[in-house]
Amino acid sequence: MTRVLFTGYAPVHFVCFRPIYERLTRLPGVQVFVSGGTEQEEGAPRGAHALYRSFRIPPRRVLSLDAMRRQRFDLVFCAHVSGYFPREDGGRIQIFHGLSFRNMAVRRDVLVYDHLFVTGPYMMRAFQEQQLLRPTDPRLVPIGFPKVDRLVDGSLDRRAIVRRLGLSGRRPVLLYAPTGQKGNSLATVGEEVIRRLRASGRYDILIKLHDHPRDHSVDWPRQLRPLLDAHTKLVRDFDIVPYLYVADLLITDASSVSSEYSLLDRPMVFLDVPDMIQAMRAKGRAVDLETWGRKGGVTVRWPDEAVGAVRDSLAHPRAGSDVRRAMARDLFFNPGRAADAAIAWIRARLQ
Repeated sequence: MTRVLFTGYAPVHFVCFRPIYERLTRLPGVQVFVSGGTEQEEGAPRGAHALYRSFRIPPRRVLSLDAMRRQRFDLVFCAHVSGYFPREDGGRIQIFHGLSFRNMAVRRDVLVYDHLFVTGPYMMRAFQEQQLLRPTDPRLVPIGFPKVDRLVDGSLDRRAIVRRLGLSGRRPVLLYAPTGQKGNSLATVGEEVIRRLRASGRYDILIKLHDHPRDHSVDWPRQLRPLLDAHTKLVRDFDIVPYLYVADLLITDASSVSSEYSLLDRPMVFLDVPDMIQAMRAKGRAVDLETWGRKGGVTVRWPDEAVGAVRDSLAHPRAGSDVRRAMARDLFFNPGRAADAAIAWIRARLQ
């Protein structure tokens, strides 16, 4: 019996693995286990059973960190770079939990993994440019990003998602999804942008907060509660993909969701966060605004600019389309088929 393990500390980590998990559980002779949870440095501790409860994984397949660390597995998958590992394993695979122009995952820490499921040609080049891995290194596996397969594989039903949200579908849908780093747009102009877009009476607005933000000084669900109404919704689902799919326009700052949204070739508005970007560069991160960065949309500094950019971008949705399409081709291998590519690689390795 082949034993496969996934570990993470945030729900979004498992969301990235779930398309692979669903296929692995259907393979004969394969047992899939999950483990993880938050440890003290990540904030309020959360155990593995609490972390995976909403995903309806059989309890016998959920292991505490202590139990997992005493066992052996044939393959171990992680979506966060630091990872949680068992006593012994037959191979460690990093699948990543996003790709943004901040390039948070392109750093020396990933060299602890035996294989990297690279999202696309851009990430492949980034590892070379940072002098971490040569393009021919066998650790680099061109898989793609299974999390976003559903954006382009025809499996999502826009009407059903809109109906589930309690929306009529008559207004354009805006999705605001800030990154979770300190100094993000929500901490600067984001709240006022929401307020002004709401006051216009033109849009249905979805707000998707980061599920493991670095700054816990503000209770944002509570802070934003007065702005919520029939046309302004706070999305609490851990999986952003269905909401990207229904959105006519994305508002973000430096989140990896802009990379994912490029697959849909729809307008984007970026709220500028110069202090946050500078702080990331000061930490030695491979921030890259030159290759794609925010070129797939319009970048604004102030709330009134944001309102105007949303209006103009929806009026001219094809503006920037060539850039977004080229961006998607460079960021993602196997769009719509990344999970299939991952399973094919896993089966070949196990054989």
